[in-house]
Amino acid sequence: MNKSQLSFRNATTTIVTLLISLSGMVAFSQPGMPQRSLVVTPSQSISFGKFCLAGNGGTITVNAQGVTTSTGGIVIISSSNTHPAIFEIKLCPGRNISFNLGGTTHLSNGGATYLDLVLDSSDKGLSFSTNNDCNFITSLRVGGTLTIPGGAQTGIYSGNFELTFNQQ
Repeated sequence: MNKSQLSFRNATTTIVTLLISLSGMVAFSQPGMPQRSLVVTPSQSISFGKFCLAGNGGTITVNAQGVTTSTGGIVIISSSNTHPAIFEIKLCPGRNISFNLGGTTHLSNGGATYLDLVLDSSDKGLSFSTNNDCNFITSLRVGGTLTIPGGAQTGIYSGNFELTFNQQ
């Protein structure tokens, strides 16, 4: 072997050794941080069921556990289906989530009368932590109070509300 062949062989050995060393460093590096994206999906809308107005108005409340109560001239029809809103939240464990229940939402049946909805309870308070893996879904139940004015028109009222979620 001449001198130039020996140099080439040493250079090739050095490059192969360097590549093996670099791949070993990549394989043993720390794992990446889990995802930080917060995904919130509504899975059930809030429903106050069927009720009658037997006076000058009042309120009907569905709390986060689904218990329904009324005040004033509101009579709840016992066979109606009432339930809180439910949201499915996906976020990696150990993260804190806080949220804002928003303000008053006006519900309409297409007429001139509006019913006012205020979200006022959740089964987790206004903040909580996630506890499981990144693929686990945490359910959040939200209740509210509907104010019905005297003389409200009969009908199906609907509307949209907004919740603001923050992760820490």
